Amino acid sequence: MADPQTGTAEEYWPDIEGLDHRDTVTDFSLPDGTFFDCALVHLLTTATLDWLRTLYPQGRFEVRRFRPNIVVATANGENDFAENAWIGHVLTVGDDVRLNITGPCPRCVMTTLPQSDLPQDTGILRSAAQHNGANVGVYASVLQGGMVRRGDLVRLD
Repeated sequence: MADPQTGTAEEYWPDIEGLDHRDTVTDFSLPDGTFFDCALVHLLTTATLDWLRTLYPQGRFEVRRFRPNIVVATANGENDFAENAWIGHVLTVGDDVRLNITGPCPRCVMTTLPQSDLPQDTGILRSAAQHNGANVGVYASVLQGGMVRRGDLVRLD
């Protein structure tokens, strides 16, 4: 009998150049006792969204496509995949919350599916694959919890 604390998930990989797998389904293990793909927290910067819009202007790179827990507004004019530089560092949010940035957040076909008024668009994932290894945002573990509020100062330690 399977252990109820251990889960697996399936992921479909469309036929898009730059993806690790193409036109196939893979399985991966979920962290024990959870139903999270890879981590508890997914962070995304406005710089990444703006950069993706520059790379693929006909796409609608909206936060809801990527479902992050926290969106960090970066300085005006900052672009590129800003949060990639955070990997291996600690991010402080507000007064108390401390997050260990553990790695990039690989994205899948879910980002291309229609949602409400967002159309289906494989160019969304294709852009991430071609320009950032299919990663959009970063994953983090919680070192110290607390309250997070809109507008909190975010500091890279």
